[in-house]
Amino acid sequence: MLKAIAMTLIATSVLTSQTSIAADKTHLNISSPWEITSYEPAVSGFAFSRLGVMETLVDANVDGVLVPGLATEWQMSEDGLTWRFSMREGVNFHDDSLLTAEITAEALQRIFDTPGILQKAPITTIEVDQNDVIIALDRPFAALPALLTHSTTVIAAPASIDKDGSQIAAIGTGPFAVDTFTPPQSVDVKRFANYWGDKAKLETVSYLAAGRAETRALLAESGDADLVFSLDPSGYARLTELDSTDARAVPIPRVVTLKLNAGHKFLENPRARRALSLAIDRLGIATAITRFPEVTASQLFPPALDQWHNDKLEPLSQDIEAAKALLAELGWVAGDDGILSRDGERFSLLLRTFPDRPELPLIAAAVQAQWRAIGVELEVSVSNFSEIPVGHQDGSLHVALYARNYGLTPDPIGTVLQDFGPGGGDWGAMNWENAEVAQALENIAATSNPEARSADIATVVKTLHDELPLIPIVWYQHTVSVAKGLQGYVIDPLERKYRLNNISWAAE
Repeated sequence: MLKAIAMTLIATSVLTSQTSIAADKTHLNISSPWEITSYEPAVSGFAFSRLGVMETLVDANVDGVLVPGLATEWQMSEDGLTWRFSMREGVNFHDDSLLTAEITAEALQRIFDTPGILQKAPITTIEVDQNDVIIALDRPFAALPALLTHSTTVIAAPASIDKDGSQIAAIGTGPFAVDTFTPPQSVDVKRFANYWGDKAKLETVSYLAAGRAETRALLAESGDADLVFSLDPSGYARLTELDSTDARAVPIPRVVTLKLNAGHKFLENPRARRALSLAIDRLGIATAITRFPEVTASQLFPPALDQWHNDKLEPLSQDIEAAKALLAELGWVAGDDGILSRDGERFSLLLRTFPDRPELPLIAAAVQAQWRAIGVELEVSVSNFSEIPVGHQDGSLHVALYARNYGLTPDPIGTVLQDFGPGGGDWGAMNWENAEVAQALENIAATSNPEARSADIATVVKTLHDELPLIPIVWYQHTVSVAKGLQGYVIDPLERKYRLNNISWAAE
């Protein structure tokens, strides 16, 4: 409680101190749940990309169409084994050093050597030919440009890296440069005068990570934050009634899902995972907790991902008796207290989640009650989100609840391959592999032709629906509060950028 009060006071004081700055209409205050803990792109690239500090070779517009970034064009060889990226000329880093193909190749090699989405590409070499970066592959991989839009692939200046190879600064090429950075809570950025593209209209922007949804809603209501992300249902409802804010909810390709350790002896059988899915009242959760009944997840991929959403699948639904029957087939017997046991062991699991997305603890409590109804004992731990990838890596994770965005790259294959390819991923399948899915994913990644991909996508979607290494609960509505008078803000469905250089304040 003391920590929560302290965070509220800090959040209020930090952004209140900027109120006088915002009055001149050259400053913007942003608040979201997400802490910025490091300069490393693999950890905090998402924040520096959203704030316009760092950029990628390939960009994407709000429709998910690939457009030039630091590379002006790219070409794939006829055999699909070589990609050539032509670098933009006259681009300066924030320390006024010049971006070159050599610097870009070195940065990409460092990124490829770090665990992340780029490692899913079958890269053999990254080389330079005059002003072009040449990436060679050991098999065709048409999705490479889409992967190079990901926030972990931002290009940093050489001065950002110390002699040991550690990232010690965020010196990028974007329209804003870091002014002050106080991890994990805040960062202030200022307009970069030598930006290669359209100059920002704002002069300064302050970002504050405020973990409590109530705090963020209060910051929006008081006017101490101009853009506020991830509102809880009550805060969102209250802000929609205010004249000073424009509260918006936009469907994005993010899914609230349960990740199951398919290697756990209680969860390794697909029938056990099916039973747990059948116990969940998705419509009830969507209606009572998110307050958007239309986001009830009938399958993993939402309609926004049209090529990956299959209307012909039998929708996931609740059936308590069917769930109990499946568990009985697996040898589980209810004890005097209603909890199932088998071979002397209780069906007891630990679920890990985090409060940064305010609906998650509430959904966890609902799942806890609904699984209790079929005899499964579920302990809920609400802690830092990092507990989930740590548990995946050390094998201790039973169940995790989180929201996963399958639009982190314009082509969903980047994220899907990371989550369900060989070895799974920190935010994807755990101890679950399927040879047919692995081959289908490789086929999908090798081509961008929708017709050539369709059968393999159908295979992946159907297998995930049947075997449930992840159990989807609700699709996601991205909630944002925008201060009245703020012009040019567009919600990015890919959650890549705040697009700050398009934003300005209306003249009074």
